Amino acid sequence: MNRNDRRIAITASICLALAILLFIIVDGDSGVTMASKQTADSSQTSQYPKKGRYKGSKNSLANLPERHVETFPFDPNTADSSQLLRLGLSPFQVRNIYKYRARGGVYRRKEDFARLYGLTVKDYRRMEPFIRISSDYQPAASLVDSQRPQRDTLRYPVKLREYEHIVLNTADTSQLKKVPGIGSYYAKEIMRRGQWLGGYVSIDQLDEIDGFPQSAKQYFVIDHPSPKRLNINKLSLDQLRRHPYINYYQAKAIVDYRRMHGNITSLEQLRLSRDFTPEAIRRLEPYITY
Repeated sequence: MNRNDRRIAITASICLALAILLFIIVDGDSGVTMASKQTADSSQTSQYPKKGRYKGSKNSLANLPERHVETFPFDPNTADSSQLLRLGLSPFQVRNIYKYRARGGVYRRKEDFARLYGLTVKDYRRMEPFIRISSDYQPAASLVDSQRPQRDTLRYPVKLREYEHIVLNTADTSQLKKVPGIGSYYAKEIMRRGQWLGGYVSIDQLDEIDGFPQSAKQYFVIDHPSPKRLNINKLSLDQLRRHPYINYYQAKAIVDYRRMHGNITSLEQLRLSRDFTPEAIRRLEPYITY
């Protein structure tokens, strides 16, 4: 074997040794990797049990006793937490009810309870027949409305027929508004004028109201008039002039006549005064006493 052949043999031996060493190193790393993977798998398996192990847990949840739901009459404004839970409401719904009431909220109608957050239609329909709202929680204005006469609540009162009549001195505003052509304004004016006069003695006195509709007069009658009378021998000038048929000058003429001639026994005694015309005396006569 010459020198070249020896060099080739040595080189081949070195390459073979390097190949064997490399194989050993790679195979060792693979073994470590597989072992690590098996260790990780076993660790993961111990941390997360197999699905079969949950069978016992599911059975234990299924065996838990169900909550018993009751139905009984209740007022959502006064019911306590134990009653609300017995009705089947959840704890957070009970807390919301308490918060609502603490802020001054009031359930005035059954429908108000339906606004409870999380309440289903099925649950509301189950509880709705048992909701009892106390009258103490209704608006105080309902007391006034219930005591108000029904006729005053009519926006458009039924008008009288042509053959129907009302007594002028005893009718109230609601009855007056039943007269065709009479609304709230004229009804109030009729009442105000009658009180100022001391009572009506003639239907024609309605003409003294500015713009009074003539067609409405046919629905009024005067039944036994008894007007409030003025004692002209005792009243002062200011008291006399408060009547709509006595002006300042007429009141002064009455006071002057009493001072000069004594008590008045008839309005005819005032005819000499230019302020007392026959028409003025005729209008005033039913309201005077001596």
